[in-house]
Amino acid sequence: QANPLAELTHKRTLSALGPGGLRRERAGFEVRDVHHSHYGRICPIETPEGPNIGLIGRLAAYGRVNRYGFIETPYRRVIHRLSIDDEALIGHDVAEDIVDPETGETIVEAGQAVAQKHIKAIKTAGVEEVDVKPFVTDEIVYMSADEEDHFTIAQANARLDGRRQFTETRISARRNQKFIFSNAKRIDFMDVAPRQIVGVSASLIPFLEHDDANRALMGSNMQRQAVPLLRPDVPIVSTGMEEEAALNSGQVVIAREDGEVVSVTGDSIVVIGENGPLHYALRKYQRSNQSTCVDQQPIVVRGQKVRVGQVLADSSSTRGGELALGQDVVVAFLSWEGGNYEDAILVSEELVRNDKFTSVHIEKHEVEARDTRLGPEEITYDIPNVSEDALKDLDERGIIRVGADVQEQNILVGKITPKGEKELTPEEKLLRAIFGDKAREVKDSSLRLPHGARGKVVDVQVFTRQHDRDLPAGVETMVRVSIAQRRKISEGDKMAGRHGNKGVVSRIMPVEDMPFLADGTPVDIVLNPLGVPSRMNVGQILETHMGRACAGFGRQIEDALDAYRRTHKLDELKKSLTHVYGDDKTVAGLKDDEVVELGT
Repeated sequence: QANPLAELTHKRTLSALGPGGLRRERAGFEVRDVHHSHYGRICPIETPEGPNIGLIGRLAAYGRVNRYGFIETPYRRVIHRLSIDDEALIGHDVAEDIVDPETGETIVEAGQAVAQKHIKAIKTAGVEEVDVKPFVTDEIVYMSADEEDHFTIAQANARLDGRRQFTETRISARRNQKFIFSNAKRIDFMDVAPRQIVGVSASLIPFLEHDDANRALMGSNMQRQAVPLLRPDVPIVSTGMEEEAALNSGQVVIAREDGEVVSVTGDSIVVIGENGPLHYALRKYQRSNQSTCVDQQPIVVRGQKVRVGQVLADSSSTRGGELALGQDVVVAFLSWEGGNYEDAILVSEELVRNDKFTSVHIEKHEVEARDTRLGPEEITYDIPNVSEDALKDLDERGIIRVGADVQEQNILVGKITPKGEKELTPEEKLLRAIFGDKAREVKDSSLRLPHGARGKVVDVQVFTRQHDRDLPAGVETMVRVSIAQRRKISEGDKMAGRHGNKGVVSRIMPVEDMPFLADGTPVDIVLNPLGVPSRMNVGQILETHMGRACAGFGRQIEDALDAYRRTHKLDELKKSLTHVYGDDKTVAGLKDDEVVELGT
């Protein structure tokens, strides 16, 4: 649970170990290797680096398990022949001449598109099915590894024209374990997407195809170890899987139905829909099982209309409903006075000052009051030999208040334990019976904050035997105190990119001592250029160039692509409306919003 990606990939883990499986000591290279049947089913990149390499894997991005327990992957069906009554026939090129058997006249020549006027003539000729130039449909077929061996499957990036017909004569494809070049007539199916072959973590790496597999493996594994930051950035150079990963991690709050936001507070969102108000409770400063902080923040405002499936609140390591594991910073590949020798990383003081790589960690501290042989332990404010100043943040029960700032050795929970006593004489026993046992000696066994720790108390839980039956035997009361601590980046911390380019911070440099760009912008991080050629992860260089270009544009590349898609769709809509209204000038003079309104 270190971050949403770690949570998601943990649920998609496949293991060859365990009962009825293999033993890591006996498993050889054959069972660990990537197999052709893994294509689109098991990620060839993401696997542990240790003794479990190849035995533990991850489900590929679009893989699913069928009811028989086999992993299936989706393909798009390729059509070679259409019925004469099928409406899809109009507009598609025929593969060979259609000839009228009585007159011998050619109705449609090979390569010519079938029009509405040809249909009647083709029916008259007695032709029931027409061979067309192969084209790809939206029909999705899931197949297991043994089923796909009988078909020829084209790669997802095979070029198609506007009618989804193959444009190339030699198409890269695969059939029965072999990668081949095939012509369009022999293609049966087509991959749905290039990322189909890899898992979720690997598909988050931009320019993955330019990275060596060993480094891509490290990159995908290290993304799962990323500590949630205070204010993370959605990567400028992203792959498009960031939103899917965040939504499917279960960490973000998603609208269950359409409605209007009527209330937004720090810990809840209220949306009024058709069926009345819906309350969404937010998780605040909760501790994950890796001691990281899970804290959800609303991203909608009062009065905003929301649709079903829309993100209402971000969690740790997400921004705007997209996965955000790190920061966008200015990086230089430069040897700098030996400071980045052997993969060491030089970091600017500005990053520390601006809390760019600052994270919140929540540690829990527990204390138990047991029923001992000498008498019960007691949680109390009355602790012997302790100054009033040390007790200032404790309540009347002896438990620290929520919101208190604590340093090492501060008392979190006051507790006293009966001391062992020597055998009492009959006279002492009589005096004890008369005057009570106030005189008994006790020792201070309070819960104190360990050395090196500090932070703020964010939660206190008290469990008693009366209300919690599942307390361990002999425990009467248990108190759990959660303390949040902000940790800034410091020397010795490990940093990593998405391409397996990892290193340790060797020195935090003053801004004035860092190299700078031509316009005077100081660099945030200095990496060693010798870390690129031998590792063969050139993707980091391409990401740096792309990121620099995008930062200059002042927006994400994805936004530019979305705008292009919208413009493209608008142009298509304009063409359709021109056909309907038959007047090009009328449509051309409309504004974009008016065109959409007219189209709907």
